[in-house]
Amino acid sequence: MALAQVDRVKAMLAAGHPGVRAEVLSMTTSGDRWQGSLSALGGKGAFTKEVDAALLAGEVDLVVHCVKDVPGDRPAPAGTVMAGYLARDDVRDAWLHPAGVPIDQVPPGTVVGTSAVRRIAQIGLHWPHLNVKPIRGNANRRLAKLDAGEYDALLLAVSGLDRIGEADRITHPLDVDTMVPAVGAGTLVLQCREDDVAVRELAASLGDARAWAETTAERTMLHILQGSCHSPIAALARTEPDGRIGLRARVISPDGKTVADAHEWERDPVLLGTAVAVSLMRQGAREILAEAERASSTA
Repeated sequence: MALAQVDRVKAMLAAGHPGVRAEVLSMTTSGDRWQGSLSALGGKGAFTKEVDAALLAGEVDLVVHCVKDVPGDRPAPAGTVMAGYLARDDVRDAWLHPAGVPIDQVPPGTVVGTSAVRRIAQIGLHWPHLNVKPIRGNANRRLAKLDAGEYDALLLAVSGLDRIGEADRITHPLDVDTMVPAVGAGTLVLQCREDDVAVRELAASLGDARAWAETTAERTMLHILQGSCHSPIAALARTEPDGRIGLRARVISPDGKTVADAHEWERDPVLLGTAVAVSLMRQGAREILAEAERASSTA
């Protein structure tokens, strides 16, 4: 999937800047290799810290990240900048069942593969009769495990399946107001060195203002809540026709029984993210997240 994302950026550069020659350097991170819980590796930073080091060392000039894999509880490493957010892809989660049975019709005990605490919590909220079984590995490996019968169904990102040409495996997408997406879902961000003016300008030229505003609102909320890889936080910002941004966010206990839910509108994405975070905290989001943290540390 990572190579598909890089190929997209390379094609955009070729179309918009035909004089620029782009060379792709493939990297495998600790997060890609690790098959256990991400929290044991330090969370989402397992996907980014080695790439950050290569960028700061001058081994690469431009990095492509899935925004949802970028830690939200701390800023970008000093000396780097997120210079361009690409136009957003499909933000929805996908239900994959080999026999094409919809999620609302599968029998109790159906084994569903996902390790995302956001998804697990919302399954507990809406479909508590399902049996969640952790799964790690890239999308192709997860699909192979589904085909081998290790799972009855999977939850994966629609955008990720689109990027690897496996969208036909989707039984149906899930409604975003039922399964609220991950912060930064469907968005790629371009990171470069802060002092590399030429590359910053290239990255910015590929950026999309709407994606930047929506992602900024979501990640502001995430940062204020200090969300990590084991925080059951879901959010989706959408730009309205009048230019305002609406941000819907949820913090859900791991069993799905306690929910803080907020929906606010603003024109300034930072003010919006702040307002939603405050609303969630007034509903007990801090306590829900603290309980999730305790549960992850004893799992």
